[in-house]
Amino acid sequence: MISVHHLAKLDFNNTEIAFRNKSDEDLEKAYWLFKIVASNTLIKIGTPLTNFALKIGLPIQGIIRNTIYKQFCGGESIEGCEPAIAELGQAKVTTILDYSVEGEESEESFNHTCAEILRTVAYAQKNKLISFCVFKPTGLGRFDLFAKVDAKQPLSDQEKMEFARVYERIDAICGACYKADIRVLIDAEHSWIQDTIDDFAREMMEKYNKERVIVYNTYQLYRHDKFASLQADFAYAQTQNFYLGAKIVRGAYMEIERDRAAEHGYRSPIQPNKEASDRDYNESIRFCLNHINRIGLMAGTHNEESARLLTDEMALRSISPANDHIFFAQLLGMSDNLSFNLADAGFHVAKYMPYGPVKAVMPYLFRRAQENTSVGGQTSRELSLIVKEKARRKS
Repeated sequence: MISVHHLAKLDFNNTEIAFRNKSDEDLEKAYWLFKIVASNTLIKIGTPLTNFALKIGLPIQGIIRNTIYKQFCGGESIEGCEPAIAELGQAKVTTILDYSVEGEESEESFNHTCAEILRTVAYAQKNKLISFCVFKPTGLGRFDLFAKVDAKQPLSDQEKMEFARVYERIDAICGACYKADIRVLIDAEHSWIQDTIDDFAREMMEKYNKERVIVYNTYQLYRHDKFASLQADFAYAQTQNFYLGAKIVRGAYMEIERDRAAEHGYRSPIQPNKEASDRDYNESIRFCLNHINRIGLMAGTHNEESARLLTDEMALRSISPANDHIFFAQLLGMSDNLSFNLADAGFHVAKYMPYGPVKAVMPYLFRRAQENTSVGGQTSRELSLIVKEKARRKS
């Protein structure tokens, strides 16, 4: 049962709790970093310039490591993340270890990524502060292969074998998580490969979610068809008698999706406006809570209204904050006002902690920076909270 006291205590403007683990110096660094991220022009120019500098070996890794990398990443290896994991743990926030190397295309790199994710599973078994493992399907197989399967184009014998190896990697990870009793999130990707990912996710849930929620699929609610997908998947889970794992997010590829739809002349999969995304996101929350005994819900959100709605709807249904079918999730280095205030009020909260070598994680970091500038008000909200906390500490 959520008491009125719990909800009265929950104040997303409480910067003292939000920045409790940040020194004055950390706060100052975060202030300037978000100032830079807020400048769209700087991100547009800075991204290719930094990529070029890294490519030709200019010594800028140190600068990156101490600024954008330190804010949004846990470390270069699993062991390197331990101080960041422990720090979150002190505030009752758990970690999602996210090996964030992107854009690799060789079988060797896919095998390496699979082995690394299996290492995160083994580590999670020893460290109770890790609540979830996660993988991006295109980290385990070629994007173009996913696209070919999605478009229902015939595969050559070689491609069939290649696709079988992708299945084996995904199954190895989900099977290891099942044995270790660790939840695993399957990330969503672009719409023109997503059906194939959804098929994998359903198959893994049917195989490993018979007794409890282990495997979670991701539903991007900035797509106009994804609330219907969530409902259809739940109906299927009911008939096949397995638990549905649902990570709900708004989404991350809006501009790319719109451009591609225009270029190829099909209807854009993206919602007509932000209100439609918000409506479907919030409806998904209510839908999952209505069936919470059979659904594991992870609400991945930086949106205060949605976070507040979830706590209110839980209270309406007398669902305890300690219910282990419900998690809130935010990215490391962002929306600390949500993460730490929710955890302080007794809710389950996990932070996505990207890790990997600085150079290899740069595509991920640039994508995050670009998303930040395109998410209306997100960066200015981060800045206003930092300014508020700096003023509170001065006084």
